[in-house]
Amino acid sequence: MGQRKKLAADARKEAMRTVAVAHLRNVPTSPRRMRQVADLIRGVEVEKALGILRFSTRHSSRDLEKLLLSAVSNWQAKNEGQKADEAGLFVKSVQVNEARGLKRMLPAPQGRAYRMKKRSNHVSLIVDTKEA
Repeated sequence: MGQRKKLAADARKEAMRTVAVAHLRNVPTSPRRMRQVADLIRGVEVEKALGILRFSTRHSSRDLEKLLLSAVSNWQAKNEGQKADEAGLFVKSVQVNEARGLKRMLPAPQGRAYRMKKRSNHVSLIVDTKEA
């Protein structure tokens, strides 16, 4: 490995030491619906984001709430001896990508059938501490 490449890799590793990541794969909700809920919590403190998700009426909010709790517990596992309440955690980024869609047939008039794609998504959530 070249020197420049090694320095860049070391810088990426050092930046990832303070953050905690959680992934959610193949959620049977359309990516658009999940993005609408993800936009509500992007850049918000963890406690406030949990409150938003807990009292949201959207179906996707339950999945995102579980994912956020998982990311917080991942952060606690990474930083033993520190409490998440006192660390000032916030949602650094939420990324929603399209996953594989199930192709189904929908009955149509006059004996025909229309194709329907049941969409699903992948979600990545990163939690970080506020730097002074």
